[in-house]
Amino acid sequence: MSDGQKRALIKPGLKVSVILKKDQRSGKLTEGVVKNILTKSSSHPHGIKVRLENGLVGRVAIIHD
Repeated sequence: MSDGQKRALIKPGLKVSVILKKDQRSGKLTEGVVKNILTKSSSHPHGIKVRLENGLVGRVAIIHD
């Protein structure tokens, strides 16, 4: 498992845990599969923003192997 701060490590189809906007205070993680990557920069201190296949949008906290 690794963190989701580097865009190069994240690909569509990857299983990840994200923090949704509404869960930022609690830090609650939501698991899903990456549909597309929304962050354009190569890295982001709070995690790369992605859209999951179920339509939810969040920042990647954990990349599952």
